[in-house]
Amino acid sequence: MSTISVPLTPDLERFIDQMVKSGEAANKADVVRKALRRMSEEEAVEAVLRAEKEPTLHGDLRTLVKKLK
Repeated sequence: MSTISVPLTPDLERFIDQMVKSGEAANKADVVRKALRRMSEEEAVEAVLRAEKEPTLHGDLRTLVKKLK
């Protein structure tokens, strides 16, 4: 596991401290890990939603290939 140093605004630092004090996170690093996991999950959901909007092909593969020729 690696460690990174990130400058924070006073507002973000207060938010992180509040998350720890309220018990929603074990420590400051836990807050950041949870935030990154949430961002990753949101991106995955967005990718699925984008894929659902893409046109799809339905039917027999041989027939569809003939239509593409």
